[in-house]
Amino acid sequence: MPLPEPAPEILRFYSETIDEADRLTTTADGRLEMVRTQELLRRYLPVPPARILDVGGGPGAHARWLVQDGYSVHLVDPIPRHVEQAKAAGATVEVGDARKLTAKDGEADVVLLLGPLYHLIDGADRRQALAEAYRVLKPGGLLAAAGINRYSSLFEHAAFAHLHKDQMRTSIGGILASQIHDGKKAFTAAYFHSGEQLREEVAAAGFGAAEVLGVEGPAWSMLAAAERNTGDDFRDSPLFESALTAARMAEPYPELLAASSHLLAVGRRPGPGHGQWPKHGQGEPVGPAGRGGR
Repeated sequence: MPLPEPAPEILRFYSETIDEADRLTTTADGRLEMVRTQELLRRYLPVPPARILDVGGGPGAHARWLVQDGYSVHLVDPIPRHVEQAKAAGATVEVGDARKLTAKDGEADVVLLLGPLYHLIDGADRRQALAEAYRVLKPGGLLAAAGINRYSSLFEHAAFAHLHKDQMRTSIGGILASQIHDGKKAFTAAYFHSGEQLREEVAAAGFGAAEVLGVEGPAWSMLAAAERNTGDDFRDSPLFESALTAARMAEPYPELLAASSHLLAVGRRPGPGHGQWPKHGQGEPVGPAGRGGR
């Protein structure tokens, strides 16, 4: 059977409109997403070496540091431009789709879905992607799946100081109500999860000990507002350090999960070794973390 194909607007957006390779490095809120994703993943990853499938891994932003940490990484992405860029990360790469992986059953120690669930609008497609992740994981293997927070567009466009305009207010109101952006303007087609919904989708796919954490925390939009409205660089600033500290301090409080821009769900395929892996030993929580979405 042929591989599923991404929606044309998604292919066009990542091939022609933006360079995803720059997103996590050129802005303060992008850097915050990178730093927090690294420390959260390192909290749960097994000690290297281990086999990681980076599904929807884009141009290799995470594959690069995972390879440097000593992991064996295979990156899969539906955008040919991304796969070509990802070759420089040191991982093996292929053009592919989260809904139909070429990996064998039980091949991976870890599956990362740090992007596919953003753009699978139909629930059946998200379930298929999670089922494929389950299939290719070893028993006891780790899933880490990211979602865009349902309320992220509200915070983002308030930070950009144009939410009060009628057209923008109508557009964001539609996203809040439907959890869908149709991809006709600005950003591409996307689905916006609540924390509880993301946890339920992961648990329903068979993953045990499913939990959801906020990635950027409640102060990320302050960074976006500062940069957008002043033109200054806040990537290395006291404001950045404060936003990072806020993200860490917010973890024990599930009511703050809704303020993060992105969500990270983790769970394990049940089986021998479930929950018994040694951890990488970095990015430890500041409290009883990871209870958001329960």
